[in-house]
Amino acid sequence: MNPLFTQPCAIIDLETTGGNINRDRITEIGLILLDGERVERFECLVNPGQPIPPFIENMTGISDAMVAPAPAFAERAEGLLQKLTGRLLLAHNVRFDYGLLRNEFRRLGLRFQSHTLCTVKLSRHLYPQYFKHSLDSLIARHGIEQTARHRALADAEAVYAFLQLAYAEFGTEVLLKAAQEVQQLPPELACLPPALQEQLELLPDLPGVYTLYTTEQRPLYVNKARNLRQQVLRHFASAKAGKRVTPAIVEPILGVEWQETLGEFGAQLLELQQIRRLQPLYNHRGRKPVPLSSVQLARHEDGFIRPYIVRSDEIDFSRAADLYGLFHHAREARKVLLEIAGAHGLCAAVLGVETVTSRKGGACAALAQGRCRGACLAKEGVAEHNARLLSALARLKVKSWPFAAAIAVVETDEVTAQSREHVFDRWCYLGSRDGQQGLLQGLPAFDLECYKLLQGWLRKPVSGTALRQL
Repeated sequence: MNPLFTQPCAIIDLETTGGNINRDRITEIGLILLDGERVERFECLVNPGQPIPPFIENMTGISDAMVAPAPAFAERAEGLLQKLTGRLLLAHNVRFDYGLLRNEFRRLGLRFQSHTLCTVKLSRHLYPQYFKHSLDSLIARHGIEQTARHRALADAEAVYAFLQLAYAEFGTEVLLKAAQEVQQLPPELACLPPALQEQLELLPDLPGVYTLYTTEQRPLYVNKARNLRQQVLRHFASAKAGKRVTPAIVEPILGVEWQETLGEFGAQLLELQQIRRLQPLYNHRGRKPVPLSSVQLARHEDGFIRPYIVRSDEIDFSRAADLYGLFHHAREARKVLLEIAGAHGLCAAVLGVETVTSRKGGACAALAQGRCRGACLAKEGVAEHNARLLSALARLKVKSWPFAAAIAVVETDEVTAQSREHVFDRWCYLGSRDGQQGLLQGLPAFDLECYKLLQGWLRKPVSGTALRQL
C-alpha cells in the first residue's frame, strides 16, 4: 500500500471561474478520500454565483447553464468540511486549491485548516531531470489514462495515478522522505520543539501581527506581516539555516501567538499597540511613549522671527498650529536648527541655538567662517533673514488636520467583505471597531508613529481601504 495513504488523505481538484483565490469561485469539486485500502470518490458541480468566463468554459466544458441548477458552496460546506477535517490534503499546486477552498469557508464564517502536500513539488523532487511538472506533463510522461482533462474528479484521478506510479518506482522510503521534504513546514524546522511546530503549522496565510515568546511567556518580539505564515516560517527557517535575521534573538523561542487583521493597515496599527502593551525585549521603537519635541516660531521686538522648542507634554500637538518637525528629543530639534542655519547662511545666534559669549551685540562664531550673512551685526536685513528661515523650515512643517472632523480608515476583507474602521481625529488614533458601530478603545494621544502611518496612507491609500468622514 502507498505509504502516503496510511494516514487519512484527500486528493482534491477544483474547477473555478479563474485563477484569483480571492475573487474567483469554485464551479466543481472532485475528491478522492483515502483511508488505508478504503477509497471513496466524490464529485459535484457548484453554482459560483458569478459568470464563468468564455475561456474557462472552453477549457473545462463547464458552462453557466450547467452550474445554474447546482447548489451553492454554502449548501455543500458542512458536509465537505466533515469529509476534509483531519486529512492530509493533496493536490497539484495545492496552495491554489487550499487557498481557494479556505476562502470559501471563510466567507461562511468557518475555519478550515489542513496539512498539505503539493504533487507539483513532489514531482520536481522525485524527477529533477525533467523541466516541466504540470499535470499535462505528468499525464503524458507517465502514460496516465484520463477521460476528461480539466474536470475535477478526472484531474484528481490523474494525481492519484501519479502517486501510485511514483510509489511503484521509488518505494516507501524514498517516497516518504520526498514527501516530508516538500511539505509545508520547512525541513530545517524539524528540530524545533513539537509544541512550537504545532503552532507554526496552524499559522494562516493572512495579514496580522505575531509575537514570539520565550520561557514563562515572556514576549521577545512583535512584528506585523502581510502573510503571517510566510513571514514567521521565513524567520525560523533563516535562523536555523544560519542566515542573518533581524533582530538576532539569542533567547530560545518557545511559543508564537498571532492576531489576524483584515489588511495591512490594521496590522500596522495593531503592531504599534502590541509593542506598547507587551514591551517586548527586542522591539526598541515605540516601546514607551515619550514626549515629542517640535519647533514653533515667534516674532520678537527686533522683528526677527525666532524658533523655540516645545514639547508635547506642555502643549497639545494635535491642536497646535505652525509646528515644524517632530522629534523624539529636544536635542534633535536643536541639531536640525543648527544644520539649517549652516546650510542657509542663517545666524545661529539670532535663531537662539548659539550663545554669543562676547559683549552684547557681538558677532556669532559662524560670521568669521562665512556661514552667517551678518544678521547678528545688523549687516543683513530682518526681512531677508526671516524669508530664508521660513523657506528653510517649509519642508518640516507639520501638516494641519485637513478635515472638518474625525475620519475613519475603512478596511475591507476582499474575501469575506467584513469591514473594520480605524478612527482618527487631528492625527490622534482614537481606536478601531467592526463596521460603523461599537465603542472605540484607547485614549486619544498624539503619537509620532500613528501620525506617520496616517500621513503615508493619505498620500497613497493601500488596497482594500477607503476614507470615511465622520
